[in-house]
Amino acid sequence: METFGQSMAKLEEFCPIDYEKALNPEQFRAVTADPGPALVLAGAGSGKTRALTYRVAWLLEQGVRPWNILLLTFTNKAAREMLERVEDLTGIEKKEFWGGTFHSIGQKILRIHGGSLGLESNFTIMDQSEAESFLKDTIGGVDGSFLKTKDNPKAKVVAGIISLARNMQTDLKETIATRYSGFNELADPIAKFFNAYTKRKREAQVVDFDDLLVLWLELLREDAVAAAYCKDRFKNLLVDEYQDTNRLQAEIIDLIGSHHRIMAVGDDAQCIYTWRGASYDNIMSFPERHPGTQIYKIETNYRSTPQILGLANSVLDAQNIDPAYRKELLAVRPRSEIPYLIPVMDGRQQAQVIIKRIDALHEEGMRLSDIAILYRAHYQALDLQIELSRQGIPFIITSGVRFFEQAHIRDLVAQLRFMVNPGDSAAFTRFACLLPKVGEKTAYRMFEKIHQIVRDEKIPLAQAFFSKKLKIPAAAQEDWADVALTLVDIGEALCNRSPQKAVRVAAEGWYESFGKNHFVNWSNRSEDLESLVSFAGRFEEIHELLAQLALLSSETGDRSVELEEDCLRLTTIHQAKGLEYPVVFVIGLADGLFPLRRAIEENNLEEERRLFYVAVTRARDELYLSYPMISAQGGGPMRLKPSRFLEEIPEDRYETLHIRMRTQW
Repeated sequence: METFGQSMAKLEEFCPIDYEKALNPEQFRAVTADPGPALVLAGAGSGKTRALTYRVAWLLEQGVRPWNILLLTFTNKAAREMLERVEDLTGIEKKEFWGGTFHSIGQKILRIHGGSLGLESNFTIMDQSEAESFLKDTIGGVDGSFLKTKDNPKAKVVAGIISLARNMQTDLKETIATRYSGFNELADPIAKFFNAYTKRKREAQVVDFDDLLVLWLELLREDAVAAAYCKDRFKNLLVDEYQDTNRLQAEIIDLIGSHHRIMAVGDDAQCIYTWRGASYDNIMSFPERHPGTQIYKIETNYRSTPQILGLANSVLDAQNIDPAYRKELLAVRPRSEIPYLIPVMDGRQQAQVIIKRIDALHEEGMRLSDIAILYRAHYQALDLQIELSRQGIPFIITSGVRFFEQAHIRDLVAQLRFMVNPGDSAAFTRFACLLPKVGEKTAYRMFEKIHQIVRDEKIPLAQAFFSKKLKIPAAAQEDWADVALTLVDIGEALCNRSPQKAVRVAAEGWYESFGKNHFVNWSNRSEDLESLVSFAGRFEEIHELLAQLALLSSETGDRSVELEEDCLRLTTIHQAKGLEYPVVFVIGLADGLFPLRRAIEENNLEEERRLFYVAVTRARDELYLSYPMISAQGGGPMRLKPSRFLEEIPEDRYETLHIRMRTQW
């Protein structure tokens, strides 16, 4: 192991770097800034990581010891890569630095100083599933009937509520009122569960993921020794992706960095995670919290063509933002193709047009893996996934599972399958196992008993659902009554030869209540089901619909396509942040789709606009924007308007391509 003296010797041997030669003028000014508070606004593709890496080297040249630098990032991979670059630059081994995610650094601090909070140094960290199970047991101990009550949220949802409140540093009741208003009447019991959960964790010497930050902050506030250790040890703080910090993380930084030797690097225009607790105000109020802050802008973009950047700048021009924060991305690359706007009739034509263009690009020598298709919400790629599967074009969803593989889609389709074919035991078992205390064996016994009742009593299937001879576990009886009613309604819709109505009945019946109480992200899943309702409207016979769903599920279930292979990338914009591609298609650019309808209703348009900016700045060489003029989402055809974000962009920033091709299916 290297000694203190050896590290010092390496520092003395450290060869000065020609920073002016290695960096552009904007990067140079930020990297060589005085050690006081600095906010570096680094635009998309501007070399943010390079600036941070050279900042560490600069600090070392100024006499700062590596162990006095704390580098906070959002992924361990980012910290590791950054410190490896520092090691290559300076010769100082990365182990000499403290660098990593907030959570990884928090656990190190708690191992050293957690004793004052009643934590032993050998405490264990629960993963998400373990923490949810621990909370579930706690809820059962406080109120044995809570999780058994049909309309109450399950442990996973309660865990999500508690986690959001802790990360946003808001009162639990306030969080419920603003984010989970459907559970307002349950605020008091949830608070009791949280208190009991906190006490049990301490007794068991376990912590959950959020504790690593919450308890770190508590140490800084309550333990003078621990606070002094952090402040004295970490004389220089470097924070990456500062726009993504939540209030809890920002308070930790402010307390450790009360000496104000903080460099926060981020981009306010790429703050797109407020829905999960990130605070846009953290970056905007940084100068107020750290007097004397110098703001440095890095606006030179090395990624995209001038035409793409011109469009991206137009997106930001529509923002009502403090001039001190306004950025103008500047290109170093030569001029190339102007972005294209493609109005299409509907989602199916959108898929056909995009695939036609992709085929042309592929024939010109472009690899499929160099092409990304971005969308605001998962359901908006349904038609595209269907058409790609039909044409045998390999693709991978980098933002999750494919549409027809999603659990909530399969749960709903299982109800349809069973009512079409009552002998489908696999379909019955799938949705029956969602009931409390019903496993596969119990579900199959229920299935067998239903058919026995039908045979013995010669009654319709629907009547057998309500027979007293059908033994349902006590915990599941109330839910089964709702399931049975939904199945009956599905059957009636099928008798009327209406596949779309059958799907809507299934989506709005028992499963809707189930989803609200079991999924933290139910609003997103609900949109997927609405898309399935729209998809069902294309079929006159339920058998045709189910056949297509089965075929598409089989096709999209092929896991042979790996990221290394030449295949298209399909992803939500949130998941695409930080990535770049030679060719990018942004689809679904219509009001109600992007921005989302709920964002319009909640007047949350600024984050949607920032999301659009993130989308267009993923493109290096070519950018295509498309919007459908008609949507069948949620029912009959509905006329759509172009996204208001498109209308804010001057028409000379793009070329409109008018497609004259009939939609075929």
